[in-house]
Amino acid sequence: MELISTYNTFLVVMAVAALFVFVALQFFEAGYGYLFDRRYGPPVPNKVGWVMMESPVFIAMCVLWAMSDRQWDVVPLVLFAIFQLHYFQRSFIFPLMMRGNSKMPLGIVAMGMLFNTLNALMQGGWIFYVAPEGYYAEWFAKPYIYIGVAIFFAGMFINLQSDYIIRHLRKEGDTRHYIPRGGMFRYVSSANYFGELLEWTGFAIASWSWAGVIFVWWTFANLAPRSASLYKRYEKEFGDEFIRLGRKRIIPFIY
Repeated sequence: MELISTYNTFLVVMAVAALFVFVALQFFEAGYGYLFDRRYGPPVPNKVGWVMMESPVFIAMCVLWAMSDRQWDVVPLVLFAIFQLHYFQRSFIFPLMMRGNSKMPLGIVAMGMLFNTLNALMQGGWIFYVAPEGYYAEWFAKPYIYIGVAIFFAGMFINLQSDYIIRHLRKEGDTRHYIPRGGMFRYVSSANYFGELLEWTGFAIASWSWAGVIFVWWTFANLAPRSASLYKRYEKEFGDEFIRLGRKRIIPFIY
């Protein structure tokens, strides 16, 4: 009972922290990528920064899985597998596909490492330790896992497709900026972020947990303000050419 009480307090703290992040990002841009800002620390190579930032959650989840008595239970194993599929790609494949020699502030890397480690405790803690005994009984007779996994993979496809479009905007040696086109960029200016938000919404449904919901809230709190900042940059740089496209920021037809 003490573990559950501590875990529930942890979830509340994480939810409140996401609110503070959401509010703060209305006033301060997360200074990486197109919005790079040296105020967030000395620059490190983008590829190194992404591995450092994303890999802690992959490693921590592996440790939590290996230490759990539920490691071979089918439903926790499925949730673990799809979670790790995203983070294996994001930690070790995505950085290798990056083009150019962009930099990322060390402060952003450190904040990402901290959140990702805490998120592993949130998601892995629920899946492998805190979910009540029998919580996942007859899970495959319920709609959650099927709907959630379908939404997760739809989001992952959008995320990967959008990253591909962004990665191929420039030819080798070109440093100009371009408006991304195609895929879900027809509807939003930050299609890659929409894909990621959709992924974790699917994961939250598949796990049917408050931990998953709070992760979606964190994803929105982090990416929605960033998508708004990127939208303003596109407006400033491309003017009417961009505005005429009529795109939303991160959620098609809504925001």
